[in-house]
Amino acid sequence: MMAMTMADDGVAPDGLLAARARDGDRAAFAALVERHYDFIFRVAFRLTGRRDAAEDVAQDVCVRLGRAISGYRGGAAFTTWLYAVVLNAARDALRRSSREAVRAHAFGTHVALFSADAAEPDDPAEALWAAVRELPDKQREAVTLVYGEGLSHAEAAEALGIAEPTVSWHVHEAKKRLKALLRPAGDERR
Repeated sequence: MMAMTMADDGVAPDGLLAARARDGDRAAFAALVERHYDFIFRVAFRLTGRRDAAEDVAQDVCVRLGRAISGYRGGAAFTTWLYAVVLNAARDALRRSSREAVRAHAFGTHVALFSADAAEPDDPAEALWAAVRELPDKQREAVTLVYGEGLSHAEAAEALGIAEPTVSWHVHEAKKRLKALLRPAGDERR
């Protein structure tokens, strides 16, 4: 097996930092978190659509990484493995949020749907991502990874732990649903 070494620019590759973090090197763990925090937040924001929820998910991921790093074996890129950690944390947060909303509704309380720092409702990109967040979980995750993060279907399949054709199917189904969700009211065209 080939030993991991520093890159020519003196920056330790993710695999080396992860191996060191697995062995208890706190500085290596901190370097990984610092290097990938913006990535974690960005994916969490695309999945949740709210800054406060994305911050909560990002913090949860940082905590989870402390335990989960032992599961990274280096067979795939660190970020591919990290996608799965972020997706799981976002799923958990969305389930929690859903349960809390149901409880709040049961008590007759109004739940705020958008935070004060949400994008303008007239922003077509925000309207699209809001519609993406309405998709079923697997479709939302596939679209987020493929279109939001620019992963290939093969890379998204690896991150989601499913077959590549399944990612393609989820994306295809998502496009059909998005077309219906974004269709202007009263427009019955297919």
